[in-house]
Amino acid sequence: MGKASQALKTVLEAYGISQNKLAVTLGIDRAAVFKWFHKQREPTSETIVAIVKALKKIDRAAAKEFVQRYLGEILDEED
Repeated sequence: MGKASQALKTVLEAYGISQNKLAVTLGIDRAAVFKWFHKQREPTSETIVAIVKALKKIDRAAAKEFVQRYLGEILDEED
């Protein structure tokens, strides 16, 4: 599946953030986070923004790393 799911899984594991904690912070059912985490579904672009905002509430460093892992290649490309 996609890059967002992989980035999310890596960040949640690295920062010890549970799927449930993210789901509660997002105000959604944990099943949605489970599907992203296990690469069964890719979050939409609007959801990516919500994930970043939720991660910032939990751990700002986790939010930054998620963005870097998800968009890193784009940010690092030279024009």
